Amino acid sequence: MLRAIDTAPVLANDKFVRLLRQHKLKVTQPRLCVLGVVAAKDTAISQPELEKLLGNEIDRVTLYRVLATFEEKGIFHKIFDLHGTATYALCSTECDEHHHHDEHVHFICSACNSIYCLDDIKLPKINLPKGYQLNSVGINAVGLCAQCRSTTITK
Repeated sequence: MLRAIDTAPVLANDKFVRLLRQHKLKVTQPRLCVLGVVAAKDTAISQPELEKLLGNEIDRVTLYRVLATFEEKGIFHKIFDLHGTATYALCSTECDEHHHHDEHVHFICSACNSIYCLDDIKLPKINLPKGYQLNSVGINAVGLCAQCRSTTITK
């Protein structure tokens, strides 16, 4: 009999297969690997960090293509950290290639540069002048994450 911990990767893989098919994407091992790594993190992740975690499983060009496709299709959204590096996080299930609905605040730690999606803090509706088109809105809160704050307090 399989224990729950043994079936977790299989269930996650099934979820990712459904997600790729929902967005009309071919199910490939590189796409499944990237989804697995990003979904396992509680912070946004950069392409260089993904490269390190994936090792030799995916070459750099394929990784760039996967990230670009996932952003285009509404699977990932991009957030820039305090150094201007693009990081990626999973989108909500409501996102698609025509519109990202991940309109929430991002918290960036000024010490470790980690980015957290604050999904519960929604952005206000933006009323634009006639003829304008809104592509994205981003609001970042900057401070210390719990781990960096506790490290600072104990020093």
